[in-house]
Amino acid sequence: MAVVTVADVIGGPGVGLLPLVSLGPAFSGLIGTWRRTAVTGAVALLLCLGLGVYNGLFDTRRGYTALASVAGVTGAGIAAAVMRGRREAELASVRSVAEVAQRVLLRPVPRSAGPLRVAVSYTSAAAEARIGGDLYEVVASPYGVRVIVGDVQGKGLGAVETAALVLGSFREGAHEEPDLAALAARLERSVARELNGEKFVTAVLAEIRADEERLVLVDCGHPPPMLVRGDGTVEFPPPPAYALPLGLGVHGGEPPLPYEVRFAPGEQLLLYTDGVTEARDAAGTFYPLEDRAGLLKDPDAQTALEALREDVVRHASGPPHDDAAMLLLRYQRG
Repeated sequence: MAVVTVADVIGGPGVGLLPLVSLGPAFSGLIGTWRRTAVTGAVALLLCLGLGVYNGLFDTRRGYTALASVAGVTGAGIAAAVMRGRREAELASVRSVAEVAQRVLLRPVPRSAGPLRVAVSYTSAAAEARIGGDLYEVVASPYGVRVIVGDVQGKGLGAVETAALVLGSFREGAHEEPDLAALAARLERSVARELNGEKFVTAVLAEIRADEERLVLVDCGHPPPMLVRGDGTVEFPPPPAYALPLGLGVHGGEPPLPYEVRFAPGEQLLLYTDGVTEARDAAGTFYPLEDRAGLLKDPDAQTALEALREDVVRHASGPPHDDAAMLLLRYQRG
């Protein structure tokens, strides 16, 4: 409005810039409150009135036309600001409810559990969301620290609902089932009962006991975890036999078999979903997780995992096409 005023004073009435004063309330209605828009519109009307008198435009219809134009745009800007404010209030309310639901579904994991230091990272493929079809949980049960990382088939609200089902069953069963095979069977029954074989969930379960330098794994069609030894060597311990994902037991197949892996102080276990290993760069190359294991050297587990997450994002060079969850277990010495 200041630029238009200066240009109109310098150019004189023949230039015809006076109606452009209405740009002030027009832009104010896009970014400000209705009160701010009304104040801006009042200032624009005063400028239009003063410039009209200065240029002698009220001797003709031009001055009244410019005044009516500014008043009309001001009214439209106020109406737009009111409607936008209502939509923003509704959106803020919906987001607050969604954030509560997200915290209930993916609760913060404990930073430590027995001899373990725990870090977690989750990147959702859905814009403005913190959760999706990937899931994780850490439970300190009477049988040791039990962990699950899983990936639900599909995306959207349906995948979130299935993830909530699996997590609820795991949180309850982790305290009751004596071994991981029984816990996996319990999860299979829960998923099969609700999904009826129409969807599936890949998952890997782990159990670590404080008095034993080993861990027990059960793999239900999920990528094997990455084990980083104390000397920096990397292993991906495969299951003795590959089992079907959760929810597909109705189609037959052997149940998943538990298997043991040595896990000693100074070593790290990374459980992840395929959103990490299947992240592609511009050339279509998959993310080389094994080659980037050195990024987990930071003394703080969460900082180390964050460095790995940022590297995955840089490799993908764009927004993620799939949810990506990572859970790092670090066996502390002493």
